[in-house]
Amino acid sequence: MKQVRHLQRAGSARFVDRYTTKADTLLQPWTGEDTALFGLVGLPLSKPSISHSGASLAPAAIRDALKSYSTYSGETDSEIARPIIDFGDFYMNPTDVIGNQQRLYEGMYDLYETRAAEHMIMLGGDHSISHATIKALSQQGRNVGVIQFDAHHDVRNVEDGGPTNGTPFRRLLEEDAIKGDHLVQIGIRDFTNAKAYADYVSSKGVHVYTMADVYRQSMEMILEAELTRLTPLVDEIYLSVDMDVLDQAFAPGCPAIGPGGMDSRTLLEGIRAAARHKCVRSIDFVEIDPTIDSRNMTSRIAAYGILQFLLAKEANNS
Repeated sequence: MKQVRHLQRAGSARFVDRYTTKADTLLQPWTGEDTALFGLVGLPLSKPSISHSGASLAPAAIRDALKSYSTYSGETDSEIARPIIDFGDFYMNPTDVIGNQQRLYEGMYDLYETRAAEHMIMLGGDHSISHATIKALSQQGRNVGVIQFDAHHDVRNVEDGGPTNGTPFRRLLEEDAIKGDHLVQIGIRDFTNAKAYADYVSSKGVHVYTMADVYRQSMEMILEAELTRLTPLVDEIYLSVDMDVLDQAFAPGCPAIGPGGMDSRTLLEGIRAAARHKCVRSIDFVEIDPTIDSRNMTSRIAAYGILQFLLAKEANNS
């Protein structure tokens, strides 16, 4: 048989620096038996979005964006070395939106029950996936606190459009999956929500910080106060990162872009500061549409956010 020189397997013929470990190599397929400090799963649902969205493609795009980074943190002179169990993606039926939401809840419930990973990273999908992930966690007998980075309250009424990406936290509150004063919303943007929904979260005791609050008080001060307050009240804290909390200049791949949002450095520092806290156990990244992104900018921020989360958690476990 004729040998063809220099030919390599598809996808493997790329430049490799022997001294650099790329972050995507941390991902290891789940064998069904192994356990690890970190786990990652894709929830590729975007059909419930009230605006056009290709967020179902985001889990693959974020995984791919990890190739853009090394595992070495020069600021801390430390290496992220622990593997991440990649559980894969949940199957989504192309036409059964309500059924898909139930599948995500059932799948996440089963995944939590495996206890295969101490810290979970969820890749959406639109923000409707957070209803499934947080409800499933609460159904494990956990009293869950949530820190939500978001431009929107996401407490729209379900009568006008059903369970969309604008309703996850209203559903969680009304189903008693979380308590109002256990929910913290950071980055709520002006001219982006209705007064009725601002009144609703206020009536439920949700702690809300607008973008004006973020710049007046600083992300660090807000998180320090809220983590201190939440810790004695809950069993664990879940971070939900809606990428549209970012200003449109930093997140062109969000379906609901707008001015006046957070810069990427502030968000990334917020993720890392929160993840340093031992009560913070899980994180999701939602609302990225790779089909409208520019040079994968928005997915790259999410991938960088994953690294910030990993770095903080590895420091806790060193």
